[in-house]
Amino acid sequence: MSYTNGLDKPTDYFNTVLWTGDGTDDRNITGVGFQPDMVWEKKRSEAGSHRIADSIRGVTNVLFPDLTNAETSRPNEFQSFISDGFQIGSDDNFNGSSKTYVGWSWLAGTAFSNDASATGVGSIDSSGSINTTAGFSIISWTGSGSAATIAHGLGSKLSMYIVRNRTDVEDWIVYHGANTSAPETDYLQLNANNATGDSSGVWNDTAPTSSVFSVGTANSTNGSSDNMIAYCFAEKKGYSKFGSYTGNANADGTFIYTGFKPAWFMVKNTAASEHWRIYDNKRDSFNHMFRCIFPNQNSAESTVDNASEEIDFLSNGVKIRSNAQQLNGSGQTLIYAAFAESPFVTSTGIPTTAR
Repeated sequence: MSYTNGLDKPTDYFNTVLWTGDGTDDRNITGVGFQPDMVWEKKRSEAGSHRIADSIRGVTNVLFPDLTNAETSRPNEFQSFISDGFQIGSDDNFNGSSKTYVGWSWLAGTAFSNDASATGVGSIDSSGSINTTAGFSIISWTGSGSAATIAHGLGSKLSMYIVRNRTDVEDWIVYHGANTSAPETDYLQLNANNATGDSSGVWNDTAPTSSVFSVGTANSTNGSSDNMIAYCFAEKKGYSKFGSYTGNANADGTFIYTGFKPAWFMVKNTAASEHWRIYDNKRDSFNHMFRCIFPNQNSAESTVDNASEEIDFLSNGVKIRSNAQQLNGSGQTLIYAAFAESPFVTSTGIPTTAR
């Protein structure tokens, strides 16, 4: 019986690469290990907005996770996806001389198209790229302005999805299945440090299923005649984990069992106005992990080894090493998303530490 559903090598589906800019054009950033369908990029050494490009919207069309700006064509930033990574231009936000950068890449890869009237799945046509093995899909649709359901193609219930109106100035809206006891009624904003909000217009107060997710009348999630995009994640044992923990305000904080050694960890205090935080195994290759990047901010990477930011990546999860509210607020709920470096147990049942 497969423990990891074919995901013994998580880097076939998610990977992080780092590079130092050299100011040249048409530069290939390699080492990803696959041709990505989505890349999230950030300048590390100084301020600069985040960028996301994907294979559905077109690689030169970028969205900015820390901003409300509509989609913008930037042909001198992301230029193409290649077999082992991506090509970038000489733009300072990607390849400024001697400046440092990070790129997080995900693989979807299988074309998806759903005619709602023909299949009876969803109420709006959708299309995109899916990876049922890794539980990741990129889904595009035209907004209706009315409550609707959208096919996501993954065949299992979604744990998290991030929706963006590409056409208008709007927030990035996040559904997370552990946000509250009724997450379908609530939402978070990736571009803001706000605590959890509540609006029936966002998800139509309807939980996702194994075939669809729901959107309401909000312009941010279903703007009438607007181009919409969703990045959808379904949890896969040994590869991804989406959950929550309760803070104890103790430097000996919570241990979060993921079932794998993490490669990437994003966390948000849902009860307070605190920044989102991202850690990865390339910017910090050993514990403690403290080099965090804030998805809702354009600021440079935090490089000060500060106890308020510290966590450990362990063979089977994450250990919180901070008593600060942003990671461990007393009695407060914090949600997280994690992707694996290696599973704790392979599909043959052998612990990876024994190999």
